[in-house]
Amino acid sequence: IKDRCEELGIDFLSTPFDTTSVDYLEDIGEEFYKIASFELTDIPLIRYIARTGKPIIMSTGMGSVEDIEDAVSAIRAEGNNDIILLRCCSSYPTVSSNLNLNTIPDMRKRFNIPVGLSDHSMGHTAAVAAVALGAVVIEKHFCLSRDIPTADSAFSMEPDEFAEMVKAVHDAELAMGQVFYGVTPGEEDEIHCRRSLFVVSDVSAGDTVTSGNVRSIRAYNISGMKPKFYDEVMGLRFKNSY
Repeated sequence: IKDRCEELGIDFLSTPFDTTSVDYLEDIGEEFYKIASFELTDIPLIRYIARTGKPIIMSTGMGSVEDIEDAVSAIRAEGNNDIILLRCCSSYPTVSSNLNLNTIPDMRKRFNIPVGLSDHSMGHTAAVAAVALGAVVIEKHFCLSRDIPTADSAFSMEPDEFAEMVKAVHDAELAMGQVFYGVTPGEEDEIHCRRSLFVVSDVSAGDTVTSGNVRSIRAYNISGMKPKFYDEVMGLRFKNSY
């Protein structure tokens, strides 16, 4: 499997459940480790994995703040600070009301660690929402077909669905953009459609500006004085005829 991952340009990782598995994965060149939610409280195993010095992605399903703190502290105590936490609900499939995605920014702030989502819900709505909340990793179960029965096929994504999720996640990342105020490149042709103050009837020099001869209107592709100056110009006199 590792060789095939390398051929496809896919990073190889695995989830060990005992120290023997860690040793085996080290022998074949494991690149980074996943710690499953059910092992979140297995501090001896977590320490053993941390000693490899490899990056760790750790799910936190069912984990209390104390559970997560203990696991993170165990990793850091081994000199390993390359950690990503995954918000997770360990129910299969997960219903939306149990996702509690607002935990993602809280975890990031509380533990000062990048946070992602281990998602067992159907579809990709949760993944997109998680990205909008700052998730840096999305974990999804994958299968060629849910018609092929496996332990997790019932809540796994098929190839076309996975591709749709990837596109939706990338679109969400683009949409998040950056903090920005003003005119975007896509709005440059529309800025002239804003309302401006315009003379709307014939006037002569010396006439008084009134609500009858000056109004706030949209004039296609022409910009004038901003409407916020309306009260200031009322009662003034025109210098020219229009």
